Amino acid sequence: MSQINTVAVLGAGTMGHGIAQVCAAVGCEVRMYGINEDAVASGLERVRGNLAKGMERGKVTEDERDGVLERLTTTTSIEDAVSSADLVVEAAPESMEIKTHIFGAVDSAAPPHAILASNTSSLSIAEIAAVVSDPSRFVGMHFFNPVHIMALVEVVWGHATSAATRDAAVAFARRLGKEPIVVKDAPGFASSRLGIVLGMEAIRMVEQGVASPEDIDKAMELGYRHPMGPLRLTDLVGLDVRLSIAEYLHKTLGSEAFAPPELLRRMVADGKLGKKTGQGFYSWND
Repeated sequence: MSQINTVAVLGAGTMGHGIAQVCAAVGCEVRMYGINEDAVASGLERVRGNLAKGMERGKVTEDERDGVLERLTTTTSIEDAVSSADLVVEAAPESMEIKTHIFGAVDSAAPPHAILASNTSSLSIAEIAAVVSDPSRFVGMHFFNPVHIMALVEVVWGHATSAATRDAAVAFARRLGKEPIVVKDAPGFASSRLGIVLGMEAIRMVEQGVASPEDIDKAMELGYRHPMGPLRLTDLVGLDVRLSIAEYLHKTLGSEAFAPPELLRRMVADGKLGKKTGQGFYSWND
């Protein structure tokens, strides 16, 4: 595998803008793709906001901010984004249909040496990789939100992923200042499989009136030293996203531990999706 100097990030939303930012911060030329001009403008504005907060806290210098913004460009063309990429990271919504559609277009447009990576948090790497002509160069790189702060990256290898691809993904994650873990392609990988079980049980406890969301979260934060409780985390990730993952894991693994509680389904139907809508298990309007 050649040195990774140019990165294409396919998606400018919650995860995509953060992945683009950290790649540009280590000196890569980054092309961030969005479905339209509004999407890429919003993603770029979020990067600027992250950098501004970093400067306020003394963690980002003016030169570092300018360097990131200089190396990060945007496009609404997948072909334009990936044409000279050494690494392509897809950060689209958690839908097999969407992800396979994207990689169908990427396969013929990206250089033959490019590593193809999906930021999926639970979907089968092998199934996504089935649409590309050389699945040996396909790997999962699951980042965590917010990307510029969270240290973990799950590197997920499918049955066709080559050792060289896996090792290059691990090395690049370390170059980004992250702590990679290597996980076999299995439903939910390591993080989502454990996190969803905890999250669904916490929601069931709210549903049954066992305790308030605040006290359930405090139990895990103070009793188990979790930096954030499962319900606040659900609000941050998005209740709709967590519901989708829970449904997938319930279907593929068959365990009732992953079964989405009725409360979660009702909140999603009511548009209470967490931080992004201002209301979930907590109010985020302030």
